[in-house]
Amino acid sequence: MNKLRLFFLASLLAASTLVTLSQTSQWSNLNDPVSLLAKKIESGETRLEYASDGWGYLRSLLKQLDLNIDSQILVFSKTSFQLANISPKTPRAIFFNDKVAVGSVQEGKVFELISVDPTQGLVYYTIDTQKADKPHFERRFSECLNCHGPSNGLVVSSVYPSDDGTPFVTGTFFEGIDQRTPLENRWGGWYVSGTHGAVHHLGNAIAPNHDRPFDLEEAGTQNLTNLASKFDTSKYLTPTSDIVALMTLEHQAHMTNLISAVGQQFRRAANMGALQSSKANLDRAVEQMVEYMLFVDETPLQDPIKGVSSFTSTFPQRGPRDKHGRSLRDFDLQKRLFRYPLSYMIYSEAFDAMPATARDRVYQRLADVLSGNEQSRKFAHLSTTDRQAISEILHETKPNLPF
Repeated sequence: MNKLRLFFLASLLAASTLVTLSQTSQWSNLNDPVSLLAKKIESGETRLEYASDGWGYLRSLLKQLDLNIDSQILVFSKTSFQLANISPKTPRAIFFNDKVAVGSVQEGKVFELISVDPTQGLVYYTIDTQKADKPHFERRFSECLNCHGPSNGLVVSSVYPSDDGTPFVTGTFFEGIDQRTPLENRWGGWYVSGTHGAVHHLGNAIAPNHDRPFDLEEAGTQNLTNLASKFDTSKYLTPTSDIVALMTLEHQAHMTNLISAVGQQFRRAANMGALQSSKANLDRAVEQMVEYMLFVDETPLQDPIKGVSSFTSTFPQRGPRDKHGRSLRDFDLQKRLFRYPLSYMIYSEAFDAMPATARDRVYQRLADVLSGNEQSRKFAHLSTTDRQAISEILHETKPNLPF
């Protein structure tokens, strides 16, 4: 069993400076959601509203960044640089969509943000929680890189947390988990609300004996539909840490990393004039990406999954639908995560911003599989009906599809 911890992490550049977006034009070439919002605030086009009800800028920040409250997931292990304020009684809340995530900590000095720029990759920011005449975003480097640099991207992982949320750290601390990881190894250090059947995951549990850090106190931790027994849920915008949202983030985090990594590999090879000499390595990277997009080796669900928030219904509403009303965002939750197993991240700006040589290779491999020409065992989980449905959805919802 993996001895890891579930946390949301990001890193971009090795630097220790802090840059205020509203005080420099250095980031004018960025087009991620946070930088775009920062520019609007600076120009006076929009503003963040500060609420006096205790939530401060949080509601306005979520609204401006198009983040649904029902995407909230809660992590209680101490893995943020604001770790002094995080514990099983005061978990950190994370809200996310396809392009940006916001972290909020009780009594925290800043909100933490991670944002995806189509060409630059991941960008990390903070904004002060205290009221200001003109709130501004600061681009942060050292705080996240000190802990998260080795990951080189987004990671969802799982740890064994002590009674105050301190994770037991092993040499494999930065190993990520995703859709291929058995549920038994997921969600250590996270709250999980929803039902999942007979499997025992690591969420909602602490290791009370510091001398036995892998012995989690599991009573009352499985199939929880109400977290009020664990902490004061009234101090959060919603009382849930939805299991379906957690599973969606797990998929999305690694998919984001693959899109970024494949794009970077092709750009480097092109800059060095090495596209042909690097063909084997580039083809291998594309294959790994396509396999993940098509949910190869996804852990099958032993029992149905059911969330407790509206995330299961609002998330599918964000995506395009074909004439039959089908979407790549539609959940299955009976035997697998999605009804049509091709990643919805194919619609992302980051995917479209990959070099054409990379994107064309991905499309070619998708065409091979969806047409039925590719019949290798690794794609055997895709039935003929699956392949046809995915192909039809793509042709009606993805502009400029080359196959």
